[in-house]
Amino acid sequence: MARAKRRSRLALTAIAILVVAGTLTAAFWPQPTLVDMATVGRGPIQVTIDEDGRTQVHEVYVVSTPVAGLLQRVTVEAGDPVTAREAVVAQMRPTNPAALDVRTREQALAAVDAAQAALRVAEADRNSAAAAHELAETDLDRARQLAESGTVSRAALERAETNARATEAALQTAEAAIAMRQAELANARAQLIGFEDQALSEAVGSGFEDSIPLHAPIDGRILRVVQESEAVLPAGAPVLEIGDIANGLDVVVDLISSDAVQVSLGDPVLIEDWGGSATLHGTVTRIAPSAVTKVSALGVEEQRVSVDVTFDTPAEERASLGHGFRVEARIVIWQAEDVLKVPSAALFRDAGGWAVFTVDDEGLARLALVDLGRNNGIEAHVLSGLAEGDRVILYPSAGLAAGDHVAPRDG
Repeated sequence: MARAKRRSRLALTAIAILVVAGTLTAAFWPQPTLVDMATVGRGPIQVTIDEDGRTQVHEVYVVSTPVAGLLQRVTVEAGDPVTAREAVVAQMRPTNPAALDVRTREQALAAVDAAQAALRVAEADRNSAAAAHELAETDLDRARQLAESGTVSRAALERAETNARATEAALQTAEAAIAMRQAELANARAQLIGFEDQALSEAVGSGFEDSIPLHAPIDGRILRVVQESEAVLPAGAPVLEIGDIANGLDVVVDLISSDAVQVSLGDPVLIEDWGGSATLHGTVTRIAPSAVTKVSALGVEEQRVSVDVTFDTPAEERASLGHGFRVEARIVIWQAEDVLKVPSAALFRDAGGWAVFTVDDEGLARLALVDLGRNNGIEAHVLSGLAEGDRVILYPSAGLAAGDHVAPRDG
């Protein structure tokens, strides 16, 4: 009996030892590292420079005041369509006279008195010239009658005729002097008109008979009303802006100078995130020859270069896009249709070059040095070191080494 108990105790001990040993073996047995994998394949690839841009009408026309005057309240609004040389976008009136101080008013009154006195002198001269001319006409008639009877000579008749013509010319001169003095009197009286005078309405007229209409220079739409309220403006003051959104809308992108040197005229552009579902297409048409210093949101000074992009997409497909809208421009500086490519997330630096971890048929990680072409941050063009169909490890950790057993994270 004791021997049987001893044997059973030994068996249970052995079983317990085997269970513990198996558990420890299973716990410390090497497990494959779970990783994300991707397959090297062929396909198109693009390298782009992405930057925010804004839409801008290529030629913005600023309607300004042609002369100094009173601008009437502008009734048109931004977005209204206009027709060239037909649509009246604003009206101007002559400015009201300034208020007269005491000295200026007294000087103007003295000028009126002087003009009235000069007019009276001119009228007196005219009366004298009229009397002389009347006497000369009487003498001429008498000389003609005497010349017919032979009482006076032909020379006396000619002298009478000459005297009559001279007095007539003097009369005309006197009448012209009266007209000039009357104009001087009217000018002197006009100097007395102030904005508080009742005579102002008679001087500047009423209604829009004397107004100056401002016409639209082109067919298009009003982009912005600069001066809406009635105001006295000098000559050349901007009133509103007009542009042709349908046919003259471009995109302006401010690139960092290091990116701008990679852009060339004629590069295709993909315009996204503009509010519509479709991607718009454009072409680089102008690169500014000089950079401008701008401060970023982080307070860093940057050298920015303005790049103009012309739309290739018809206006009907971007009808809701207006002037000054924000868009995202992707300028394609290089592209290929069928190349071997690998995800950029699989790349890391090794020995001064680029490398990836590939996975062989046994599930072991292998280090592979690769020669790359263009890299757009998502995919890279593989020149050598990989083949189509190779499996590569994405986001390899620092602890992963060649020869490690790996398994896909998704099972």
